[in-house]
Amino acid sequence: MTVTTVRFFAAARAAVGVDEVALDAVVLDEALRAVDAADPERWVALQERCSYLVDGVTTRDRSTSLAGVTVVDVMPPFAGG
Repeated sequence: MTVTTVRFFAAARAAVGVDEVALDAVVLDEALRAVDAADPERWVALQERCSYLVDGVTTRDRSTSLAGVTVVDVMPPFAGG
């Protein structure tokens, strides 16, 4: 299994409480559920609205495989876009 760095931005960073974590997960949803968030309720609610960059490729499909993936960026909706 590959260790994947999950980086958090804006509201996601506020909900989780850190800039990034390193996780061992098979699919994106598993990685998101493994995050030990500072505000768990906010984190769970926010995941439904986020987009994810999986090694630079945008997805909203949380069943996306993380095999060989080095970086996932968690991108919440931003004002004006």
